Amino acid sequence: MSDFRGVFPYLVSPVAADGAVRTNVLAKLCDDLIGAGVHGLTPLGSTGEFAYLNAAQRTAVVQTTIEAARGRVPVVAGVASTSTADAVAQAKAYQKLGADGILAILEAYFPLADAQIESYFRAIADAVDIPVVIYTNPQFQRSDLTLEIIARLAEHPRIGYIKDASTNTGRLLSIMNRCGDALRVFSASAHIPAAVMLIGGLGWMAGPACIIPRQSVALYDLCKAGRWDEAMALQRRLWRIKAFARFNLAACIKAGLAIQGYDVGDPVPPQAALTADARKVVEAALRELA
Repeated sequence: MSDFRGVFPYLVSPVAADGAVRTNVLAKLCDDLIGAGVHGLTPLGSTGEFAYLNAAQRTAVVQTTIEAARGRVPVVAGVASTSTADAVAQAKAYQKLGADGILAILEAYFPLADAQIESYFRAIADAVDIPVVIYTNPQFQRSDLTLEIIARLAEHPRIGYIKDASTNTGRLLSIMNRCGDALRVFSASAHIPAAVMLIGGLGWMAGPACIIPRQSVALYDLCKAGRWDEAMALQRRLWRIKAFARFNLAACIKAGLAIQGYDVGDPVPPQAALTADARKVVEAALRELA
């Protein structure tokens, strides 16, 4: 299994008003993030607005990311659907395009029993020959992964990672204790990444790393070196970005990238761009962290 670790930015999906993916903007962003030292790229994570894109747009985002990465860092492509068959088709297609891994996300409208949730993730992992990262985010998902489901999925030969965005760092430790080396943990930025690294995490997959890549990599390097006092000092500074939680995250990251010179466009409707006052909050945070 490929060894994923470090900082994996959840890429935005730059979409023009006419629905066209701005592939040149996305390619430049990918190249700049790699230049800043990130360890991988994740298109179609939550910040990538996967729930708002059609199939052609999702394919364009994944293909552009893979082509821009040119094998320099792994690309873990997000797969999300309410339908198992559709999710499996996405996973197969992204592997064929050259993705190095799959981030498996479950969307749900009607409630699902544990067995149905487990079968969805197993079907994706059964369909591909590349590593699968299972994703859980109870704040937005109707059907969450319990510790029992996670432990059973960890037995699958291609499910070797979990990205948990619950904000519950104790849950991460429970997963580590239950699954051991069979399932390695990525956190979200909201978990306080330095704390997750301290208890044994591999890194984090998060949208804010798009706008603070150098600082995110520096934090990871300090944690890996065991320089915890310095790591926590930097973590406290970076926690300023947590203020974005009160806004739409995709809108915040797109606004931050626009401030930095990337023409990524607005969030896909019916989402809205940030208000002028909210944009000032983002601008102030970026100035403070520059």
